[in-house]
Amino acid sequence: QVQLAESGGGLVQAGGSLRLSCAASGPTLTSYVLGWFRQAPGKEREFVSAIRWNGDNTYYADSVKGRFTISRDNAKNLVYLQMTSLKPEDTAVYYCATGATYGYTRPTAYGYWGQGTQVTVSS
Repeated sequence: QVQLAESGGGLVQAGGSLRLSCAASGPTLTSYVLGWFRQAPGKEREFVSAIRWNGDNTYYADSVKGRFTISRDNAKNLVYLQMTSLKPEDTAVYYCATGATYGYTRPTAYGYWGQGTQVTVSS
Protein backbone atom coordinates (compact mmCIF):
# COMPACT_ATOMS: atom_id res chain seq x y z
CA GLN A 1 0.00 0.00 0.00
CA VAL A 2 1.43 3.36 -1.05
CA GLN A 3 1.33 6.03 1.62
CA LEU A 4 2.19 9.71 1.34
CA ALA A 5 2.69 12.35 4.01
CA GLU A 6 3.28 16.05 3.39
CA SER A 7 4.99 18.46 5.74
CA GLY A 8 6.50 21.94 5.69
CA GLY A 9 3.47 24.13 5.23
CA GLY A 10 2.92 27.29 7.22
CA LEU A 11 2.35 31.02 7.18
CA VAL A 12 4.77 33.20 5.24
CA GLN A 13 4.80 36.78 3.98
CA ALA A 14 4.61 37.54 0.30
CA GLY A 15 8.02 37.22 -1.28
CA GLY A 16 9.08 34.57 1.20
CA SER A 17 9.94 30.92 0.76
CA LEU A 18 8.83 27.54 2.03
CA ARG A 19 9.95 24.01 1.33
CA LEU A 20 7.36 21.26 1.32
CA SER A 21 8.30 17.63 1.75
CA CYS A 22 6.44 14.50 0.74
CA ALA A 23 7.48 11.23 2.36
CA ALA A 24 6.47 8.23 0.31
CA SER A 25 6.38 4.54 1.12
CA GLY A 26 5.15 1.51 -0.72
CA PRO A 27 5.92 -0.80 -3.58
CA THR A 28 6.86 0.04 -7.19
CA LEU A 29 7.17 3.79 -6.60
CA THR A 30 9.79 3.99 -9.31
CA SER A 31 7.14 3.28 -11.93
CA TYR A 32 5.20 6.41 -11.11
CA VAL A 33 5.13 10.15 -11.38
CA LEU A 34 4.88 12.08 -8.14
CA GLY A 35 2.87 15.27 -8.38
CA TRP A 36 2.11 18.29 -6.26
CA PHE A 37 -1.35 19.80 -6.44
CA ARG A 38 -3.03 22.59 -4.54
CA GLN A 39 -6.57 23.53 -3.71
CA ALA A 40 -7.72 26.94 -2.54
CA PRO A 41 -11.12 27.43 -0.87
CA GLY A 42 -13.91 27.34 -3.41
CA LYS A 43 -11.59 26.30 -6.24
CA GLU A 44 -10.79 23.05 -7.97
CA ARG A 45 -7.64 21.14 -7.23
CA GLU A 46 -4.95 22.27 -9.64
CA PHE A 47 -1.66 20.87 -10.84
CA VAL A 48 1.49 22.51 -9.53
CA SER A 49 4.46 20.31 -10.41
CA ALA A 50 5.51 16.71 -11.03
CA ILE A 51 8.62 14.59 -11.23
CA ARG A 52 9.36 11.04 -12.20
CA TRP A 53 10.90 8.76 -9.60
CA ASN A 54 13.20 7.19 -12.17
CA GLY A 55 14.13 10.05 -14.46
CA ASP A 56 15.11 13.67 -14.64
CA ASN A 57 11.94 15.03 -16.19
CA THR A 58 10.16 17.73 -14.20
CA TYR A 59 6.95 19.55 -14.99
CA TYR A 60 5.50 22.83 -13.77
CA ALA A 61 2.31 24.79 -14.06
CA ASP A 62 2.85 28.11 -15.80
CA SER A 63 1.76 29.93 -12.65
CA VAL A 64 4.72 28.59 -10.65
CA LYS A 65 7.39 28.18 -13.31
CA GLY A 66 10.56 29.98 -12.30
CA ARG A 67 9.47 30.23 -8.66
CA PHE A 68 8.96 26.62 -7.57
CA THR A 69 11.44 23.76 -7.88
CA ILE A 70 10.62 20.09 -7.49
CA SER A 71 13.30 17.58 -6.54
CA ARG A 72 13.57 14.14 -5.02
CA ASP A 73 15.80 12.02 -2.82
CA ASN A 74 15.31 8.45 -3.98
CA ALA A 75 17.35 7.00 -1.13
CA LYS A 76 14.95 8.54 1.40
CA ASN A 77 11.80 8.33 -0.75
CA LEU A 78 11.30 12.05 -0.32
CA VAL A 79 10.10 14.60 -2.82
CA TYR A 80 10.49 18.31 -2.17
CA LEU A 81 8.76 21.39 -3.47
CA GLN A 82 10.90 24.48 -2.92
CA MET A 83 8.67 27.53 -3.21
CA THR A 84 10.17 31.00 -3.55
CA SER A 85 8.79 34.46 -4.31
CA LEU A 86 5.50 33.35 -2.82
CA LYS A 87 2.37 35.32 -3.62
CA PRO A 88 -0.96 35.55 -1.79
CA GLU A 89 -2.54 33.63 -4.67
CA ASP A 90 -0.31 30.66 -3.78
CA THR A 91 -2.36 30.23 -0.60
CA ALA A 92 -3.91 26.75 -0.65
CA VAL A 93 -3.74 23.27 0.78
CA TYR A 94 -0.92 21.50 -1.00
CA TYR A 95 -1.14 17.78 -1.70
CA CYS A 96 1.34 15.28 -3.02
CA ALA A 97 0.08 12.38 -5.05
CA THR A 98 1.46 9.40 -6.89
CA GLY A 99 0.31 6.44 -8.90
CA ALA A 100 0.19 8.25 -12.22
CA THR A 101 2.01 6.91 -15.25
CA TYR A 102 0.60 9.44 -17.72
CA GLY A 103 -1.64 12.49 -17.72
CA TYR A 104 0.34 13.89 -14.83
CA THR A 105 -1.51 17.23 -14.77
CA ARG A 106 -4.88 15.62 -14.05
CA PRO A 107 -5.83 14.77 -10.45
CA THR A 108 -7.79 11.78 -11.74
CA ALA A 109 -4.56 10.21 -13.00
CA TYR A 110 -3.30 9.71 -9.45
CA GLY A 111 -4.38 6.89 -7.19
CA TYR A 112 -2.66 7.85 -3.97
CA TRP A 113 -2.85 11.12 -2.06
CA GLY A 114 -1.43 12.61 1.09
CA GLN A 115 -3.52 14.45 3.64
CA GLY A 116 -2.34 17.89 2.56
CA THR A 117 -0.46 20.73 4.19
CA GLN A 118 -1.70 24.32 4.46
CA VAL A 119 0.32 27.12 2.90
CA THR A 120 -0.80 30.65 3.67
CA VAL A 121 0.88 33.66 2.10
CA SER A 122 0.06 37.02 3.64
CA SER A 123 0.23 40.26 1.71
